[in-house]
Amino acid sequence: MNYRTLGKTGLKVSEIGFGGEWLERHDENHSVELLKYAHKKGINIVDCWMPDPKSRDIIGKAMEGCRDTWYVQGHIGSTWQNGQYVRTRDMKYVKPAFEDLLARFRSDYVDLGMIHYIDSMEDWNNAMNGDYIKYVHELHEKGVIRHIGLSTHNPKIGKLAVETGFIEMILFSINPAFDMRPATEDLDSMFGGYENEAFSGIDPERAEFYRLCEEKNIGITVMKGFFGGRLFDAERSPFGVAFTPKQLIHYSLTRPGVSSILCGYDTKEQVDAAIAYETAADEEKDYASVIANAPLHSYKGQCTYCGHCKPCPVDIDIAMVNKFYDLAVSQPEVPESIREHYRALAHTASECIGCRGCEERCPFGVEVSARMQKTAEVFGL
Repeated sequence: MNYRTLGKTGLKVSEIGFGGEWLERHDENHSVELLKYAHKKGINIVDCWMPDPKSRDIIGKAMEGCRDTWYVQGHIGSTWQNGQYVRTRDMKYVKPAFEDLLARFRSDYVDLGMIHYIDSMEDWNNAMNGDYIKYVHELHEKGVIRHIGLSTHNPKIGKLAVETGFIEMILFSINPAFDMRPATEDLDSMFGGYENEAFSGIDPERAEFYRLCEEKNIGITVMKGFFGGRLFDAERSPFGVAFTPKQLIHYSLTRPGVSSILCGYDTKEQVDAAIAYETAADEEKDYASVIANAPLHSYKGQCTYCGHCKPCPVDIDIAMVNKFYDLAVSQPEVPESIREHYRALAHTASECIGCRGCEERCPFGVEVSARMQKTAEVFGL
């Protein structure tokens, strides 16, 4: 298992994580054993947005005796009312629900205290002004939550979260289909309408959100990476072609700022299938060819950091150079943090010999040689 630093939290999280929402589908013993199995395989981060007692009990029992080797995303504002999930900022429900989470986890802290699911400006304003956000800060000051996070599907809200200065990481929905859609306050709209629209690559606002997270060192964990399974089925996929789990995992992990993708599991075999990504060949991870050859939609001319451009005769990491170039030119001035990251590369754009072999391999027709020249000018090396 590979591990990545989750932004400014400093936590070293497994790049394949555990999304816990399917746990309640199964017998408790089965789900406890499934979590323990995933942990033995190297998974060390789990998300618990679920307020139901069964799911929380399962996670608590699975972590018993090894709590300090897990990183938990525990949500604040996800409540259980009359046997139903209710998202709320009403402290009459918020505080008891979070205290219940701690009790069922058999823990006195949560590693990542998540401001739960904000997609609308109205909800953002409600959450950020009043007793709810005061409670979040109180928990943080007391060490009950070690780091403050937020979950959203809306890049507009994500950008606001980054700009607060106190939110250290974000749980965000990422997959090739979602990335083509503009920001919306209605999550349900993200699942439909693709057949009636013409898309040409990543929506600029989503791309800007990723860049901002990378620049500000805000770690991203990924939800909905498989688009509810639709991307596995050519007939249901907006692209008209099917992807594999390894390809979709790789897509998420190549987005700027991303540290971990949280997959849902029903069986040990599904855990094994996700973890198999770590030893997969480049050909197995190749999402770019799927997108480029799809009958619907295109990323023409856009670098998706897929790595098809490798190998470079002078060993330039072209995907990383392109990523830093995109991060740099999105700002009036090059952020010093991005400049430092670029300088740390073993080989920079100025070493490009203009052979254009990378361009022949690029599925999206990116003019790599020209970008290398521009990058060298931007960074001065």
